[in-house]
Amino acid sequence: MTNYRKYTLSTGKIIFGGRDAENNDELVKSAKRNETLLHTEAPGSPFVNAGESPTKKEIQEAAIFCARHSQDWRDNKRDINVNIFLRADMKKGLLMKKGTWSVKKQSKLKVKKADIQKLTNETN
Repeated sequence: MTNYRKYTLSTGKIIFGGRDAENNDELVKSAKRNETLLHTEAPGSPFVNAGESPTKKEIQEAAIFCARHSQDWRDNKRDINVNIFLRADMKKGLLMKKGTWSVKKQSKLKVKKADIQKLTNETN
């Protein structure tokens, strides 16, 4: 998984995020059915694989990581909505462009601007 963005959560769990549309497709296709994936509500972010049965804290940290690498954050520097779903609830139609997936069931999490800025400062 060296092609993906990599981030270590405070629990020690390593998560992965895509770098572009093609890389996002690879990440989603390689995910197991019961793994939790995240993506910003707005287009232009990495899909992030938080693995199987992540804790609430791990999902929060993965969402901040996802938001931090989004075009929405790059362009607007505001709170970012992140969608959370299982791989089993995702489908790719034959005519869908790279990096695009349909999702049956998802939940949302609002990531605060201050949390994204904190991660940005820690990783720079």
